Amino acid sequence: MDRYSRSARLARRATPIALAALAVLASASRVAAHAGGVRAATRETVTVPTWLFLATGGAVVGASFLLASAVTDRSYIRRIDGWTRALPDAGRVARVLARTVGLAALAVTIAAGLFGPRTAADSAAVLVVWVGWWAVFVLSAYLLGNAWPAVDPFRAIAGVFPSLDRPYPERLGSWPAVAGLLALVYLEVVTPMADDPRLLTGLVLGYLAVSVTGSVVFGADDWFDTADPVSRLLDAYGRAAPITRTDDGPRLRVPGMGLTDAAWIDGHDDVGFVVAIVFVTTYDGFVGTGLWTDIARPFVEAGVPALLVYLLAMLIGYGLFLGLYLASARAARRTADTFLAPGELARRFAPSLLAIAAGYHLAHNLATALSLSPTLAAVLTSPLSPPEALPVLIVPGWVGAVGVAAVLGGHLLAVWVAHATAYDLFPDRLQAIRSQYGVTVAMVAYTMASLWIVSRPGGAPPFV
Repeated sequence: MDRYSRSARLARRATPIALAALAVLASASRVAAHAGGVRAATRETVTVPTWLFLATGGAVVGASFLLASAVTDRSYIRRIDGWTRALPDAGRVARVLARTVGLAALAVTIAAGLFGPRTAADSAAVLVVWVGWWAVFVLSAYLLGNAWPAVDPFRAIAGVFPSLDRPYPERLGSWPAVAGLLALVYLEVVTPMADDPRLLTGLVLGYLAVSVTGSVVFGADDWFDTADPVSRLLDAYGRAAPITRTDDGPRLRVPGMGLTDAAWIDGHDDVGFVVAIVFVTTYDGFVGTGLWTDIARPFVEAGVPALLVYLLAMLIGYGLFLGLYLASARAARRTADTFLAPGELARRFAPSLLAIAAGYHLAHNLATALSLSPTLAAVLTSPLSPPEALPVLIVPGWVGAVGVAAVLGGHLLAVWVAHATAYDLFPDRLQAIRSQYGVTVAMVAYTMASLWIVSRPGGAPPFV
């Protein structure tokens, strides 16, 4: 029996595993939705045993790898990856309108944060940042397309100032964006800025000051395209979207197929940023679980500052995530028996991780986006003195199942992207399949970690 027959047999065996796993995951009820300090109206936990929930999630990812390996060939992958259709250009008026909306949103955030209500529930500053931007806008970046370059108010303001145009240090690469992304999430976790409009506004103003300074020193293009964490985050998410902008104008493509192009990832710094995107949402969810409470309490009670405990957890966690991925790249070199360096394999497979990050972001924020969007709309009618009665949408329980499906769907898309990447890298089919073993193991680990977090009851008391 040749290797293709063996692959087909594995696919037939994997199919019922995948179907059974999907049935178990579909039985899960609502999961947590979180966007800073504001939360959806309801929250439940999964109704199946946790071990079964996690095992089936991992099994689906593993089975999908077998299925993709057995039923696809290069021509089929090329057809899916290369399919595009031209879209009409929005035009200059739409771009001016988008920039105006971005500047207006920033102005409302600052004004409401400084002079509006001090409570998070009716603060336009808190709702714009955590619901309008982090939940809704970021979600739209990977579901539709990245409109941040047209909206970005920080870049618009920074562009007003003349630049010194000093060369951006190549040795820094994307590491400032990695540090910035980790710092933003750390501050969100350890400070009350998600609930304190004044503190949140201070952070927004500080971010604006850093953006202007970086743009003045290095030039807007170098700063925002390389070192700015928000621009880099949304650009990365936008590569998973079905709408992309090319030199020939906007085009429609199969969702996720932009991740098969790794040309924008130059080295370990860009790989580190992609891993950071996966990690920060996981970290944000993990520190709200009971397990984190059990881990952190002995250190805090022993006199270790809580801020240091959270910081060490972030640095160690990020190191573990990055180490696991780099180890998977080294394993890929061995299993594929290739002369390609582990760094090159890490670079090429890295975009597939963004599908995982997008799925987990959707699960983490969908309920909040649905529940509090009416609240945001009502508050924006009078940001400094919002109405007393604010509408809140009660999110139905099945939305939680959508979140679980998003986590799983993101991982399945990641498997497909890794599969397409491997076929592009290696001329031999078996070599391409074997190159994915390590990456698939890493994806299974990320899957089970993500599913475990969304299955946990939330609301663990913070230590800070």
